[in-house]
Amino acid sequence: MVEVLESCFVVPSDETPKGRLWLSNLGQFARGLFSGTVNFYKKTEATSFFSVEVLKASLAKALVLFYPLAGRCTVGSDGRVELDCNAKGCFFVRAQLERTFDSINFQPSQELEQLFIPSTQMAGSESPFLLLMIQVDILSLISDCWTNSLLFVSFFRT
Repeated sequence: MVEVLESCFVVPSDETPKGRLWLSNLGQFARGLFSGTVNFYKKTEATSFFSVEVLKASLAKALVLFYPLAGRCTVGSDGRVELDCNAKGCFFVRAQLERTFDSINFQPSQELEQLFIPSTQMAGSESPFLLLMIQVDILSLISDCWTNSLLFVSFFRT
């Protein structure tokens, strides 16, 4: 079972342009769809394998340059979907799972979805309008010692 340790919005670390960006005709047809990426990082011998705070700080810096991802989808007065560049931030989830990397069957399934895809319900009223969601899962299983792997999942609205 996944234990959510933290959920929050990461906002840009500096001022970003405000306003709305018009989407192309192709963007009008992809309403409500998310494209996902999954990245795995196995623990190294380094004592500070991973820092969630460093990741969040880096993400906040990246959102300055890629500021539309910190905004929300909205519908303009003409009925077209637009990006509202408002710097509200992306949704970030940190979770822990007591399993090892090798114990997971990575064939597409509902179980895999429940383990690694951020729940939009956790984002509350913002969820239908999010452009970016990120979930970091720390995989661990007690054996002779704790072994950790990091799963970094991000979902971009396409």
